Amino acid sequence: MPANTSPADLYRHSLRLLLDKDIPAWLGLWAQDGILEFPFAPQGWPGRLEGKEAIAAYMRHYPDHIDLHDFPDVRIHQTTAPETIVVEMRGVGRLVGNGNPFDMTYIAVVTVQDGCFTAYRDYWNPLAVHESGADFAGSTR
Repeated sequence: MPANTSPADLYRHSLRLLLDKDIPAWLGLWAQDGILEFPFAPQGWPGRLEGKEAIAAYMRHYPDHIDLHDFPDVRIHQTTAPETIVVEMRGVGRLVGNGNPFDMTYIAVVTVQDGCFTAYRDYWNPLAVHESGADFAGSTR
C-alpha cells in the first residue's frame, strides 16, 4: 500500500485480504518490526509477537483453522493521534476442525506508519474460543 494510505483504508484492505485467505498479502501490510499483541490471550497462547517473522509464523496456518465469511459491523474510530485508530468489529465464519460456527467480537487499537501496521493490540474474547472448541494459532494447550 502507498505510504500515504490512511490507517482506516489500510485496515479495511487487511480485512478483505483475510476474507480472501491471502495471508502472504496480509503479512505484506506489516512493518518489519511490527508488534501484534493479545492482551487477553489465555494461558498457553501467545500474548505478544514481535517482528514480521513472528507474526508470519502465527498467521501462516490461520485459514486452516478459521474459515472467515464476513466482518459485519466494522466501526473505525479516529483518535487524536492520526496514525492510530480504534476498531470495533465482528468476525464470523466457521471453525474448520469441527465445523462449529465462529463469531468473535473484537476491539483493536492499530497504529500505522509509512503505509504499514507497526502496532496492533487485539482485544478478543478468549472465553468464546474455549466455548467453541477452537485450538489454533500457536496454542500450546
